[in-house]
Amino acid sequence: MSTPATLGRVERSLPQGLRAFEYRDYRIFWFSQLFSLTGTWVQSLAQSWLVLTLTGSPAALGLIGVCQFGPTLLLGLPAGVLVDRLPKRRLLMATQIAAASITVLLALLVATGQVQLWQIYVAAAALGVVSAIDMPTRQSFVVDLVGKDGLMNAIALNSALFNTTRVVGPALAGVLLAVYGPEVCFVLNAFSYIPVIAALGVMRTHGNPARGGELTSAIARLREGLAYVRATPVVRLPIMLAGLMAVFGMNFGVWAPLLAREALAIGASGFGLLMSSLGVGSLTGALTLAFTGRRPSPRVMLGTALLFGTLEIALGVAAGLRLPAVLAMILMAGIGFAMSTTMAQANTTVQTNSPDRLRGRVMSIYLTVFAGSTPLGAALAGFMAGAWGAPVAVAAGGAIVAVVSLVIGYQLSTARA
Repeated sequence: MSTPATLGRVERSLPQGLRAFEYRDYRIFWFSQLFSLTGTWVQSLAQSWLVLTLTGSPAALGLIGVCQFGPTLLLGLPAGVLVDRLPKRRLLMATQIAAASITVLLALLVATGQVQLWQIYVAAAALGVVSAIDMPTRQSFVVDLVGKDGLMNAIALNSALFNTTRVVGPALAGVLLAVYGPEVCFVLNAFSYIPVIAALGVMRTHGNPARGGELTSAIARLREGLAYVRATPVVRLPIMLAGLMAVFGMNFGVWAPLLAREALAIGASGFGLLMSSLGVGSLTGALTLAFTGRRPSPRVMLGTALLFGTLEIALGVAAGLRLPAVLAMILMAGIGFAMSTTMAQANTTVQTNSPDRLRGRVMSIYLTVFAGSTPLGAALAGFMAGAWGAPVAVAAGGAIVAVVSLVIGYQLSTARA
């Protein structure tokens, strides 16, 4: 694996919250993703709104989540073995080109007015297959770019980037949907992959596999990673927390458009603002962590998970009572703050407690549990929203997350005692 000394670190000292930017390749990678992730959020909202427009069905929205994240559940663990065997930069180049190609095809279908529901599902599933490889590669590549000492700050800055685009992307999508329709959103995302592909082409860090621990088969490698996670509570419990939050609390693509259209009656532009509010809160949490957090803290991770669940209960109640939409946006901002802090803490805890030679496999387990849980959560949220309404689905999910955070907090304190 490349070491920080070989990563083109600049000599000047940046503020604590920006230290990861001292590494050339990390800077290039970070700024290139600003465009790509904005496009991803624009397409995500356009896709949800298009499906809702075509079907009017909460279950159809839930099925999008199943198609998009189901491949991670099936392929996430084998992908981790692949990440530990091949250069990460090469893998990322391949995933970006594949995702761009799929998006171009979908954009053409939407732009020509020939798109059908089943084609949206197929495209979502194809992008899900690409994502199953891309996510563990991208996550474990961060250590190659900045080293373990810079990992907490890099993850916080990545979260800040992700949530900056979560603010900009939905707001932009809301305007584009209202003025031009979904086809422009898909075309924009197709072009957004170009900066990342170009950045990967000029980076010096290859992310070559770490030496040591070579085993005779992919199955043996996978078992080694699973055994490590199972035997290490400080890794296993944050993974469990992330997965359960994904199942019960993070199904925004299912219930947020339903809240916007039905409970809050604010339309497509209001839907964009609702999701942008989530992004504002998430960005605030990420920046707070970047400038104050040096080491992962179990107390912060569990406390913000509890806050996340509590605020979702409040959002469900507020939407059910038809309170003003501005209150829902404020609550969404708080949910975003708690979510980004919890996820960054969990991610850093898992990576800093994983040996280099196992990191790809451990992160694939983390992401398989986290993203792979989303299809179950999306289907569950779609069913609950269809049966009892979106406000009930939100509040019930938040209550479960709150209880889970307390239980895992007790287990973690017992394991550390």
